[in-house]
Amino acid sequence: MSNKDYYSILGVDKSASKEEIKKAFRGLAHKYHPDKKGGDEKRFKEIGEAYSVLGDDKKRAEYDAYGRTFNGAGGGQGAGGFDFSGFTQGFGGGGQHVEFDFGDIFGDIFGGGGRSAERKRGRDISIDIELTFKESVFGVERRVLLMKTGTCEVCKGSGAKVGTDTVTCERCNGAGKVHETKQTMFGAFSSTRECEVCFGKGFIPKEKCPTCKGAGVMRREEEMTIAVPSGINNGEMIRMTGGGEAVSGGVPGDLYVKIHVKQDHRFKKEGYDIVMPLSIKLTDTLLGSSQKIETLDGELTLKIPQGVTFGEQLRIKGKGVPKGSGRGDLYVKIEIQVPNKLSRSAKKAAEMLRDEGI
Repeated sequence: MSNKDYYSILGVDKSASKEEIKKAFRGLAHKYHPDKKGGDEKRFKEIGEAYSVLGDDKKRAEYDAYGRTFNGAGGGQGAGGFDFSGFTQGFGGGGQHVEFDFGDIFGDIFGGGGRSAERKRGRDISIDIELTFKESVFGVERRVLLMKTGTCEVCKGSGAKVGTDTVTCERCNGAGKVHETKQTMFGAFSSTRECEVCFGKGFIPKEKCPTCKGAGVMRREEEMTIAVPSGINNGEMIRMTGGGEAVSGGVPGDLYVKIHVKQDHRFKKEGYDIVMPLSIKLTDTLLGSSQKIETLDGELTLKIPQGVTFGEQLRIKGKGVPKGSGRGDLYVKIEIQVPNKLSRSAKKAAEMLRDEGI
């Protein structure tokens, strides 16, 4: 009689539904499969044994009533009648050799499709570019030279010698896919794979392209233009779909461009607005004046109103960050220069102002 608690092994209550037991099995089987990092062969077998009993209504009823099952229990089987004698692939066991493919089995059982459903995809590439503050505000185009695997420029990715015909792939008979059936510990499972000879195309070149040797892709330098949008911020990422490395019979990866914006002590972005400081004389605050200031749009003349105060911001419309059909505003933050020393006449004038309550 078995002394194993199958409910504890699967981490479910005795009142668990069949769907709950199945869900628990799926999660644990994925977690402890020996081919995975951190997998556990012993634990994986226990999980399979427990599910073979609790997942079967008749066996579960026998187990609940008697603590064991009576369906074929005997040598080479676990307490629940789950035979592991043939489960050896990847474990080095001594039983019958049965090929076990984790991706195919769990893809077919759990509806994920496994590796057979995945379309090959090229590697993503990540680069960094540095912008000036002005470039980050107005946007810019940058040309970069990348060494990467790209589509062959001679055969345009076909892999065939220019001017030659293609022939039907003998491996898949032109279907582009190959059907396979594998015997596993869970029974026989079928899967459909992309043909590894024609890369899913169904045809192969009669004569291979001499430049890429029939691969359709090759390692080369490629110049790319990166369009940086206006208003981009430091640390933002631009994703260029298909700008990564190409792969035979698949789709290219993506190019990720990380933006680094140089600091500019003159300007600061606040949303779509730009703020810049302006230092003026004390007399400008009292009498008002006009100042020439250097902005991202070039030199402008700013009128300083009489009585402006320290920290006050003067707005110049439409000189900020582009947005839609318009632009934000430019705010000029006033800073007042206070002289360290006064001449005799300046001091006398200041005293007169004080006497007048200014």
